[in-house]
Amino acid sequence: MIAGPTAVGKTDLCINLAKKFNTVIISSDSRQFFREINIGTAKPTAGELAKVSHYFIGNKSIHDAYDVKMYESEALNCINDLFREKDLLILTGGSGLYTDAVVEGLDHIPEVGQEIREKLNALYAKEGIRPLQELLSKLDPDYFNIVDKQNPQRLIRALEVCQGTGLPFSSFRVKKKVSRPFKTIKIALIRDREELYQRIDQRMDSMIRNGLFEEAKEMYPYKDLNALNTVGYKEIFAYLDGEYDKEEAIRLLKRNSRRYAKRQVTWLKRDKAYHWFHPDEINSMLSLIKDQME
Repeated sequence: MIAGPTAVGKTDLCINLAKKFNTVIISSDSRQFFREINIGTAKPTAGELAKVSHYFIGNKSIHDAYDVKMYESEALNCINDLFREKDLLILTGGSGLYTDAVVEGLDHIPEVGQEIREKLNALYAKEGIRPLQELLSKLDPDYFNIVDKQNPQRLIRALEVCQGTGLPFSSFRVKKKVSRPFKTIKIALIRDREELYQRIDQRMDSMIRNGLFEEAKEMYPYKDLNALNTVGYKEIFAYLDGEYDKEEAIRLLKRNSRRYAKRQVTWLKRDKAYHWFHPDEINSMLSLIKDQME
């Protein structure tokens, strides 16, 4: 597993590692699954994809019903097939929930009455995301500290469990690991905050030059789809709705990307099994991998 915050350098490193071990890359990035969105999801370029075989890149449509349970099943089937030919595979992505689902399995989260979800959806439709944030911060501050606070689906899912069971959503996230027929080496990439934030801003500038606003405009008719409820598109949709000007949209794109990176690091630091490296420390990573394989 190669994990790390957005723009830290996962793609380049994974390609280098895959070439050294003559293996393939399995993506666990929950936005790179969708074929219609490319620039805003920072998908590997055609040139990068040609260097090493990638799986779960552009394999779904934004119109498909797809969730982490489906991904877990499909990814495990793919991994089982690939292990017939390879001794080592590389799993990478910025979506911690999806990565953890493959390696450790999913927690059992109880289903609750539809009426609770409908009330929360109505609250969101009427008053926006802030009431959801405020309510979850009171009912489950532990989960609130790590959740994507700009993702209404995640907030509503947690709140419906809190209200339907009377218990914090985090109390069901027990991380009871399942047995998998493979060993996992966990590597997390990190840079100094100033260096990382500079890379995030530079990558956003590059995305904008390469047509991010134009891509978002094409996706605007589908802005309510869950696949598009993500940093990089939401800010531009609001700009297209006239909520603010382009300069403010760019400021928010960069700010929200930095905040997302901070949440990703917080998520990863919960797991003490990770070995942390700067992306340039490839020789140290190679030594770790070889030692663990032996």
